[in-house]
Amino acid sequence: MLRRIQALFARYAARHARPGPAGGLARTGLLLRFLRDGAGALPAVLRWFRHRDPAARAEVKARLGLGPPDAVLRVDPGFLDGGGAGVRADTAITIVMPVHNAFAMVQEALARVARHTELPWRLVLVEDGSTDPRVRPWLRDWAAAQGARVRLLENARNLGFVGSVNRALGVARGYGDPVVLLNSDAMVPAGWAARLVAPMLADTGVASVTPMSNDAELLSVPVPCRATALRAGEGDAIDAVARRFDPGAQIVAAPTGVGFCMALSPRFLALVPGFDPAFGRGYGEEVDWCQKVQALGGRHLCLPGLFVEHRGGASFGAEKQALLRASGAILSARYPGFDASVDGFLRADPLRGPRLALALGWAAARVRGRVPVYLGHAMGGGAERDLERRVARDVAGKGAAVVLRVGGALRWQIELHSDAGVTAGGCDSADGVRAFLALLPARRVVYSCAVGAADPLEVPALLNALAGGAAHRLEVLVHDYLPVSPSYTLLGADGIYDGVPQPGDEGRAHRFRQRDGRVVGLAEWRACWGAMIAAADRVELFSEASRAIMAGAFPDAAGRMRVNPHRPLAQIPRIDARAGPRPVIGVLGHIGLHKGAGVLAGMARRRRARLVVIGDLDPAHALRSPAHVHGAYTHDELPGLVARYGITCWLIPSVWPETFSFATHEAVATGLPVFCFELGAQAEAVRRAGRGAVVPLRRGGDPAGDMLDAILRHEARQ
Repeated sequence: MLRRIQALFARYAARHARPGPAGGLARTGLLLRFLRDGAGALPAVLRWFRHRDPAARAEVKARLGLGPPDAVLRVDPGFLDGGGAGVRADTAITIVMPVHNAFAMVQEALARVARHTELPWRLVLVEDGSTDPRVRPWLRDWAAAQGARVRLLENARNLGFVGSVNRALGVARGYGDPVVLLNSDAMVPAGWAARLVAPMLADTGVASVTPMSNDAELLSVPVPCRATALRAGEGDAIDAVARRFDPGAQIVAAPTGVGFCMALSPRFLALVPGFDPAFGRGYGEEVDWCQKVQALGGRHLCLPGLFVEHRGGASFGAEKQALLRASGAILSARYPGFDASVDGFLRADPLRGPRLALALGWAAARVRGRVPVYLGHAMGGGAERDLERRVARDVAGKGAAVVLRVGGALRWQIELHSDAGVTAGGCDSADGVRAFLALLPARRVVYSCAVGAADPLEVPALLNALAGGAAHRLEVLVHDYLPVSPSYTLLGADGIYDGVPQPGDEGRAHRFRQRDGRVVGLAEWRACWGAMIAAADRVELFSEASRAIMAGAFPDAAGRMRVNPHRPLAQIPRIDARAGPRPVIGVLGHIGLHKGAGVLAGMARRRRARLVVIGDLDPAHALRSPAHVHGAYTHDELPGLVARYGITCWLIPSVWPETFSFATHEAVATGLPVFCFELGAQAEAVRRAGRGAVVPLRRGGDPAGDMLDAILRHEARQ
């Protein structure tokens, strides 16, 4: 126990230590804070030790500040389904658009302006010396067809973006309307204009308004500061989600606007009438304008309720990176605090909720068929490695996948995975989860692992709700036995596996105590999870041993259970071991109580063979010398580690019937003898390999002694 507390304090100190000298006084202060926070976590600590409730462990981490920060993760779906911008129909706007080449894109952008702008509008077009001979004649014809509301300015020579915009602004300011700076590669959706200018008309202190986009730095979807190329129709599909937002909610101030599509206040344009020519051909000029205006009291707003597709840098091509570097140097010199303000905005990410909603809208448009939605946990291990592999496959093949994760600081965390990265947000209510995931009209819901959920009985009900209806599908992956019992390893209160527990005859380890103190018996537990198993279109298991256990608990679903063993996580080479004067027993993986930490401690006390753990060990079970814990490893290090420590065989000390056991299969792949107890998938794999032995785990026996005897007898025969 003392070692475990010391290890926990070390993690606490690493997370919470303040910069500066780490003297005794500072450490004493940390210790006092640890004791204070630990006192608040004490009820959860007791629940963990009494019931081995993974949710209690997650609560301890959250109270000690060792989990993800709640404020950053939390999202509130209340902004969904607001609808409507509420701008007067006679509000006029003036659009400014510089054009340089990109002929096909200009045609589409202007067609969208004409078709989708619902407010009275004027357009000041600037043809900036395009080298494509088609551009200027076409613009002349298009402008003439539009009549007096379009004014075309033709530069005698290429002035660059800044020069062209300033020329257009000189005309636009004379109208006195809100001005929209619109790039020729920005594709406005239907009904865009009213939404964009509404915040500016409601508040005279607003200097600029910028919508969300696929390429708009701080306002990018699905991941900030990462551009994502859209396919045909995706921009409009994302904006269909944005139109549902409450127009007054989630509008936040930002350090700057983004000039691809930015509404500018006539009040502040009068104070700062144009962009600084120092930015030459473009990039950074709108940031400079925003900083100048901000110093005069203007605010720059992000508008989640509008999404405008941006095809990004079409007029600049390969020149873009050089322009970005040059403008960045100017901005850093003029505004030393700007980068810090951007970093602070990104850390807080006040747009996390709308960004997540829009990203889900993008995923619904990108993925053909059902969007994969996995229910996973936050505890790592084999289930997480399998989930990572499945998500990576879906992202590569479909474009996106969603993970609904339990066991973190909040009850639920929704993660959208894509090539751009991960967009995530958490909430404490199942209703919030349903509100966000309703943005996916077709879902393939996959249960992976819910160990660590604050209330595991919420999980099957939520997954059934998410998968209800003909458009959806439900699949169950059996990585553990949580559907069978609250003790997901099936171990009893004494830490022993005694077969599949049965309702009415279960021990206290197979009952669940809810937060309100109510005890849920195994019959009720099995009924809740059984409803999910019964509704599943497919139940996938990874060993015959786990299929037998699940079929025993849910016999009505046995016909839909399919065994599909995992593929290896890595190719493990065969290893030739050199026999030494006595056996050296290698142990692979991260070894906790149910993985056999107590067995290892008992074997180490006997000192009849050396133990080497290639991985980590629960600090509550220290091993006596000459046993050794190596720590983390990679698969390609295994041959060298076997040679370094002189390992002659492997031990899988797990005392629960594993559903697959990656560690067992990796050990078998080396070709060295493997030993395990007669339990679950690990015994199935060792028997199939035919090298090593399966040792009975006798109730009331001596597991450590029995295993040592079996290994030493085998080694003596070699």
